[in-house]
Amino acid sequence: MSKRLQIVVQDEELEQLRHAAAREGLTLSEWARRVLHRARETQGGPTRDRKLAALDRALACGHPTADVEEMLAEIEQGRDLR
Repeated sequence: MSKRLQIVVQDEELEQLRHAAAREGLTLSEWARRVLHRARETQGGPTRDRKLAALDRALACGHPTADVEEMLAEIEQGRDLR
């Protein structure tokens, strides 16, 4: 279901936005949707691809690790030291 988003801007800013959309051959509505989509992609946290790339980099390091149960036990021991 589509919803309408309304924003209030000054006349001068509206003209600037219309010109920006026209430069890309888009309606103001389509231009705004694309700009908002790009902002959501970059501002909304890491994308799936960025998360996978980070995981690949971490796995490529080859750092030693222990058994999960052993690590959990060590964490608990560390908590007891406080």
